[in-house]
Amino acid sequence: MHDLVTDKIFKNFQLSIEWNISEGGNSGIFWGVQEGENINKPYSTGPEIQILDNDRHPDAKANPKFRQAGALYDLVQPSKDVCNPAGKWNHVLLTINHNKNEGSVVLNGTKIVEFPLRGEKWDELVANSKFNDECDFERFARLRSGKIGLQDHRDKVSFRNIKIRKL
Repeated sequence: MHDLVTDKIFKNFQLSIEWNISEGGNSGIFWGVQEGENINKPYSTGPEIQILDNDRHPDAKANPKFRQAGALYDLVQPSKDVCNPAGKWNHVLLTINHNKNEGSVVLNGTKIVEFPLRGEKWDELVANSKFNDECDFERFARLRSGKIGLQDHRDKVSFRNIKIRKL
């Protein structure tokens, strides 16, 4: 697999991106990605906005609240499903603002996820997720800056109109 990550590091930004997932497909958008020795996957350090075929992928059936398209993967569920089906384009606006301790996801024009980036509420979200395993995720979401990544989950996914604006 060949995940893509930016060369630049971002702290406070808005990422505007369109994605199109294949039938049964799975992918993701990461931020806060760190690279280095013993760090070989973006999800080891960076939280993920899920990209998924909600109608056909097993994750949407097994844990639909926290793993459907637009979710902050395994941490915060979307308030509603506004995802276009596989084969159609979707637009995400991801806002990460550490100065205000606010993150949000707007999918196809509807704000579906809001979350803090640190503090007691964030710690509670992580503690109640698969990322609470200190052995596998000791560096997960620990830093306030990092690279932005696009996941290669071996399913066909397309991206276009990628724009990053520093806040």
